Amino acid sequence: MEPRFSLLIDAENISPKYIKPILTEMSKYGKVTYKRIYGDWTNTSRAGWKNNILENSITPVQQFRYVEGKNASDAAMIIDAMDMLYTGQVEGFCLVSSDSDFTKLAERLREGGMMVIGIGEAKTPQALRSACDIFTVLETLMGDDEEEAENHNDTRNGDITIIGKKKIESDIIQIISENQNNNKKTGLAEVGNRLVKLYPDFDVRRYGYSLLSKFLETMPKLHLSTKNNNHVFVEIRENEDEKHKVRQFVKNYVKQAPKKGVSLGTLGRDLREEFKGFKVKDYGYTQFYNFVESIDDIEVIRLNEQMFARWKERG
Repeated sequence: MEPRFSLLIDAENISPKYIKPILTEMSKYGKVTYKRIYGDWTNTSRAGWKNNILENSITPVQQFRYVEGKNASDAAMIIDAMDMLYTGQVEGFCLVSSDSDFTKLAERLREGGMMVIGIGEAKTPQALRSACDIFTVLETLMGDDEEEAENHNDTRNGDITIIGKKKIESDIIQIISENQNNNKKTGLAEVGNRLVKLYPDFDVRRYGYSLLSKFLETMPKLHLSTKNNNHVFVEIRENEDEKHKVRQFVKNYVKQAPKKGVSLGTLGRDLREEFKGFKVKDYGYTQFYNFVESIDDIEVIRLNEQMFARWKERG
């Protein structure tokens, strides 16, 4: 049986834009049985969480702010975590916060035999990171903000939202990339299980197909192969000619830029205008600047809080 996790989110320290990447990340560790989010919901700054809470079936826990300037979520989240620890109904916890005040909680949960996954922003102190078995930076999960926005192409059928095929394709590519990093192939059954964890109402019949394999065969970036006693595996379809053209476009663009280079924002915008299907994850990267840095003769520098790509100087 797959391990069960409690997902506890500190709304005081985490933006609602991260909820989908968080749930995607947790789908690879096990089944999330508790999903709770803590904050002072009388505060209007928490309003952005409303739709995310409803759409993802997360239980909001009200915690009034008794002292100005103090995180209201701490006490309620810690008490619930300890209650869950003693019930023995989960094998692990995911603590979503950038607040070092949860360091002791993470340590105590580990002492209790729990696996502790921490997820927080890049500003998270090292103490909390070290207290977790695994810590993941939210900005890494998000990757390129523009790319994420393009991937959420949901459609509606009456009153029912159907996840767009481009978003599903992107999710599958991420699953395959994670497995490749661990020298593991991605089976068709695993893809189906992970999609159901991400989207409990996922059903290929809603897209007009009776088999998951037939549905995936319609996705241009995926390829299905049969190996090892007729086991079906899902792979990323490589288009080396397209990738060469993308890299050459970036090289020519940067080479013709002023000496200080071109901002990554401008470069990314014009690259996506030229190559409509460009996604940095298809190249094995989560951040656009890492992809640009991987191209020969180009370096990425920071100037006045902005990142620029420029041609490397020789000699």
